[in-house]
Amino acid sequence: MPYDTIVLGLGGMGSAVAAHAAARGGRVLGLERFGPAHARGSSHGESRIIRQAYFESPDYVPMLRRAYVLWDALEARTQMKLRAQTGGLFVGRPDTQVVAGTLESARRWDLEHDVYDAAELRRVFPMVTPLDDEIAVYEAVAGAVFPEDAVRAQLLVAVDAGAELRFGVHVTSWGASGAGVHVTLDDGTRVEASRLAICAGPWFGQVASELGIPLRVERKVQFWFAPIEHAAVTPAHLPIYAVQREGQEMFYGFPDFGGGAKIAHHGRGDAAEPDALDRDVRDVEIEAARAALASFVPAAAGAFIRADPCMYTLTPDQHFVIGFHPAHRNVVVAGGFSGHGFKFTPVVGEIVAALLAGDDPGFALDLFSPTRFALSPRS
Repeated sequence: MPYDTIVLGLGGMGSAVAAHAAARGGRVLGLERFGPAHARGSSHGESRIIRQAYFESPDYVPMLRRAYVLWDALEARTQMKLRAQTGGLFVGRPDTQVVAGTLESARRWDLEHDVYDAAELRRVFPMVTPLDDEIAVYEAVAGAVFPEDAVRAQLLVAVDAGAELRFGVHVTSWGASGAGVHVTLDDGTRVEASRLAICAGPWFGQVASELGIPLRVERKVQFWFAPIEHAAVTPAHLPIYAVQREGQEMFYGFPDFGGGAKIAHHGRGDAAEPDALDRDVRDVEIEAARAALASFVPAAAGAFIRADPCMYTLTPDQHFVIGFHPAHRNVVVAGGFSGHGFKFTPVVGEIVAALLAGDDPGFALDLFSPTRFALSPRS
C-alpha cells in the first residue's frame, strides 16, 4: 500500500496526529476538506484557554502536563509563538464546578495555586469585579494557546517529517477490513492504507455514524471588544478567566493580545449543522456578551469589534472520544471534544499515533472509550 496511515481531517487534532504519525517514520497521507488552518470548524478564533487544574475532571491532569511539554517542544521546533502564560482566574461561589472542580484537581495533583476571596481578588487584580460571595482560584501556569498558528505549526512538522497533505478534498466514504483501510474521495478516487485516523471535528458524527454516539453539534460565538482602559487588560496585567454564576451561562475571556478583549460563553448553545452553520451574529448576542464582559472586566467592555462563530461537538458526558473503532483495530477515532479539547491537541496527536502503531499510548483511556454510549456499533 502507498501509505501506512491516512488521517481524515487536518484541524487541531488531525494536524497533530499527522505530525506525530509522520515523526514515527510512517508514510502518512492527511486529507482535509477545507484549507490549512481554516475557520469552518472548531480550531479557530485566535485564542484558546490552557490550564492544568482542570475543573472538568482531575483525570485529565496527567495529559495536560504532557500537553504543556509538547506545546513548548512544538514552539521550539517551529520558532512560532504558540502559548502565552498569563495566569488564570476561575471564579464563582465555592460550590460551583469552576471553583470546586479546579480546587479538586489542584489538590489531588499538588498543583500550585492560590485562593482569593472577593476582597483579595479586587486588591490583586483591580481590573476585575467579582461579586461579594465569590472566590477565585488562581493558577499561574494557565494562559492561552493560539489555534490557527498551532495548526500551521503541526502541519509544518508533518510535512517536514514526510507527510503528504491534501487540502480541498472531500472524503465521501471509508471502509476497513483485516487487509487495510480505504477512503473514497468525491472525484471517485480510492486511496488505500494500512490504518486510518478519523479526526473529523464537527463532522465526526457523520463520518463515524456507525458508532452510535449521541453527539450534539452546537453553535458558539466568540466576541471581541475594544478595551476602554487598554493598559488594564494587557496580557501583562489581566489573566485569562472563567466565571460561573447562578442563573447565567458560564463565560470566559482573555486579555487583549492585539485584536481586542475576547469573551465567549461556555454552556449549552443552539444546535447546528456543520455544513450550514449560522454565521450571522445578532445584536442581542453582542449585547449579552458585552454585559458578561462588563460584569467582570468593565475596563474591557468598549466598542464591539467583531464576532466569529465556531462549533462544539458535545458528547453526553462532555468527555472526549479517543480509541480504537470497536469494529476495526486498524481505525482510531478522536472526536467529541465538547468545547474544551484544543489545549490537548499535541498530546492527543501523540496518543493516536501510538495507538495506530500498536504502542502503549501512555495514558489510561477508559474515560474516552468510543463504546461507552452504545451497547454495540452499527455495522
